[in-house]
Amino acid sequence: MAAARRIVVKVGSSSLTTAAGGLDADRVDALVDVLAKHQDKEIVLVSSGSIAAGLAPLGLDRRPRDLARQQAAASVGQGLLVARYTASFARYGRRVGQVLLTADDTSRRGHYRNACRTLDQLLAMGVVPIVNENDTVATDEIRFGDNDRLAALVAHLVRADLLILLSDVDGLYDGDPATPGTSRIAVVSGPQDLEGVSIGSAGKSGVGTGGMVTKVEAARIAAAAGIPVVLTSAVHAADALAGAPTGTHFLRTGRRSADRLLWLAHASTPRGALVLDDGAVRAVVERKSSLLPAGISAVEGEFSAGDPVELRDPAGRAVARGLVNFDAREIPRLIGRSTRDLARELGPAYEREVVHRDDLVLLDH
Repeated sequence: MAAARRIVVKVGSSSLTTAAGGLDADRVDALVDVLAKHQDKEIVLVSSGSIAAGLAPLGLDRRPRDLARQQAAASVGQGLLVARYTASFARYGRRVGQVLLTADDTSRRGHYRNACRTLDQLLAMGVVPIVNENDTVATDEIRFGDNDRLAALVAHLVRADLLILLSDVDGLYDGDPATPGTSRIAVVSGPQDLEGVSIGSAGKSGVGTGGMVTKVEAARIAAAAGIPVVLTSAVHAADALAGAPTGTHFLRTGRRSADRLLWLAHASTPRGALVLDDGAVRAVVERKSSLLPAGISAVEGEFSAGDPVELRDPAGRAVARGLVNFDAREIPRLIGRSTRDLARELGPAYEREVVHRDDLVLLDH
């Protein structure tokens, strides 16, 4: 970890703001003091806090539940958040750049490439990217849901050597940290280390949306993509960046996968579903084959060619997710037929897979 050169650091709302809403300048400065001193590292900062920062200026005493007021708070707070980071990093002669993303930007290949180029160029120019979900326009359909998952996906996008998740808790515990007798888990080598561990939800501050559940999920995503993760508190950020023992260390559990497959598995929103017969399920899951029209028994939803769809077994369980090659309205006439027959009747464009194996990921259960 000490040798990591490109690092994604995620900080939550509770580490930057007050419970009543509004930025805590001292907390922001304390974090920047740690990050800016590591001139030898390329750091991408995924920062929550835009909605929380906008509460007090708008006279809101708590995070609103309705989407419209959340977006309004984010609109006011995002400017305040970036302005605070700009001023704080300027003390060290460092520049920052704002990058706002929605899940749509990562699940659509063209948008993803643009985000990748922007982040790479910012880092090449010595700029610290400040990444956040674009809460001002994001709806339920295009939300990441939390910045922990966003941080894991950004870590994969920028080919990070390390992901650091900063919280108001100094690591993952085997129970409620406030309960006597619980202890911090120093290392997680795989899912088996979390069996029987009670993981809490959102914290007590009331200004964030995450919690330990989202952090562990983010760590799982990153570790599976070959990126080690350190989960600790913001006050221990210096130790995490220096590679000193702190918090909970999630070891790599997999290797880096193709970019589009990670985004497909964790950032895309299925637009519909294809129901497979038993033979097609075995071909897709066990033999890692493409999905052909002959193995489809039903189609659900409205989608276009290129959209992500779920592949379900006869019992309705999602076994995979893939990018479909046909519109939903085209598929009913393809169901149960061979590609050779379809090409003969409809033309050579129909002699192909409904979902190619290179655009397909299996889902964990």
